Amino acid sequence: MFFDPRYLVFLAPAMILMLWAQWRVKSAYHHGMQVPAPLSGAAAARYILDNSGCHEVGVEVASGWLSDHYDPSSRVLRLSPEVYESHTATAVGIAAHEAGHALQHAAHYAPLMVRNAAVPAAQVGPTLSIILFMLGAFLGKPSLIILGLLAFSMIVVFQVVNLPVEFDASNRAKRLLGQLNIVDEEGALAVRSVLNAAGWTYVAATLQSILTLAYYLFRFSGVLNSRDD
Repeated sequence: MFFDPRYLVFLAPAMILMLWAQWRVKSAYHHGMQVPAPLSGAAAARYILDNSGCHEVGVEVASGWLSDHYDPSSRVLRLSPEVYESHTATAVGIAAHEAGHALQHAAHYAPLMVRNAAVPAAQVGPTLSIILFMLGAFLGKPSLIILGLLAFSMIVVFQVVNLPVEFDASNRAKRLLGQLNIVDEEGALAVRSVLNAAGWTYVAATLQSILTLAYYLFRFSGVLNSRDD
């Protein structure tokens, strides 16, 4: 196993898309931080959760920039300090998106259940696949390569299933922010810009995992065409 320049060729489209998506996120984030909202991110999340009957879901402050997430195991929204405290369109948009995940959880939204179930395999898959690839290539065993491909495919499955989960959470956020009058027309446009930009990062991550799997298939095609001793 050594560095192969062809790996960059395979991943170039995903890398370009990710760089563009990250630029859009930063641009939309900073623009939305200049658009005022009547509630802070924390207050908006609390308002959405309470109006949706999710009174038991907590809202806490977390450390780090863009560290916002919903923890289904403890049923808590954790918002970065800027999002938690700011009375801006960016803050309420991100907070509402994370609240959307809590609403998905409460409604037993099927793609979220599948994604959560796939998390352990997705976490182990990349490391396990590299080990199997190395052993398979060193020993000339196609069966180990195939197992490595199956292990890595778990991250592909996770990323593909994650797309509808994230898009649905954003759609819920946009709808609820308008229905509950948390944002005005200008705020709604800013929220849409932030959440749509974030959506492209998930698309880029999914494309990267698919292209990486395609590279591995190409990289080990010679071993796969051989026979076990």
